[in-house]
Amino acid sequence: MILIKTVKIRSYEKGLYFRDGEFQGLLEPGRHWFVDPLFKVKVDAVSQRTPWIMHEDLDLIVKSGALEGQASVVDLKDNQRALVWIDGRFETVLGPGLYALWTQVRDVQVDIVDARQVRFEHEYFNLIAKSTNVDSELNISTVEPGCAGVYFQDGTYVETLGPGRCMFWKNVGKVKFYHVDMREKVVDVSGQEIMTSDKVTLRLNSVITYRVVDALKSVSIVDDSKQAVYREAQLALRAVVGTFDLDTLLSDKEKVAKDLEDTIKDRAAAFGIDVLSIGIRDVILPGDMKDMMNKVIEARKAADANLIMRREETAAMRSQANTAKLLDSNPTLMRLRELDVLEKIAGNSKLNVVLGEKGLADRVVNLL
Repeated sequence: MILIKTVKIRSYEKGLYFRDGEFQGLLEPGRHWFVDPLFKVKVDAVSQRTPWIMHEDLDLIVKSGALEGQASVVDLKDNQRALVWIDGRFETVLGPGLYALWTQVRDVQVDIVDARQVRFEHEYFNLIAKSTNVDSELNISTVEPGCAGVYFQDGTYVETLGPGRCMFWKNVGKVKFYHVDMREKVVDVSGQEIMTSDKVTLRLNSVITYRVVDALKSVSIVDDSKQAVYREAQLALRAVVGTFDLDTLLSDKEKVAKDLEDTIKDRAAAFGIDVLSIGIRDVILPGDMKDMMNKVIEARKAADANLIMRREETAAMRSQANTAKLLDSNPTLMRLRELDVLEKIAGNSKLNVVLGEKGLADRVVNLL
């Protein structure tokens, strides 16, 4: 008995014709008849409206050459990637492998990219970055404003990038990307117990203002630049404060801060950091030392008050002596002074003048 097999291929389809497991060719739209008594004929109708040719025997189909002129075949090596555009719209990023896309119904464009250039740049960079499967083939890093990105490949420094987004191909080279904040920062160095040159133990808090000026040095010389600044500040505080006595430390903090800045600045510059300023915020004395200092200050203030009082008394006595000399040498001025005194007494109280002996009366009359 002869068995006839019929297959219909629609206008937007292609038929993949296999006999006994071997690919025979493409079938055009229409109705096809096959003599197949042993059931060895297989025809897979695939739509061209979906451009991707997905088939388990794609390698056999491509090798036969039947897709020439009908589809775009892409065979990507390990160091290659492909960008696929369908109908003028970006579709996807392809990794290594074999792909085929119908080109008769849909407008398909495939751009092959050499992934050995690990950093990916493209005129439609932002559009590609938004695609759904981009994360499977590309690493995306965003450098924020005020920051820098330091890019290493296979342990070798490549370049320092400014603010913006950048992408790197995966599985091509070992990429290390550091984000470095270049803005001005403040670090509090607190709670250090330090002994002054006169053997007084105190706790000192300071503030450091700095910024990174060389992003490469900040990630290649030290592991953590902020921690490095903090550590250097601690060491500088111990070295500098130990050269000052307590009185100088309390009365001239600006000089202490200047010496601290000079000490730490060169060391910080070695790992790409510019120390803008350093200041002494708090000097905390032990409780017994506070009481002692308060007593000293109290004694000094009392001595100062006594000194001022003595100076004022001396000045007053000196003024009285000068006045007495002036009055003694000028009797008329003495009489005027006496009249001034009587006038003040008369203005403030009742004045009774009693005339007795003539001599007394004359003196009062003369006085008046």
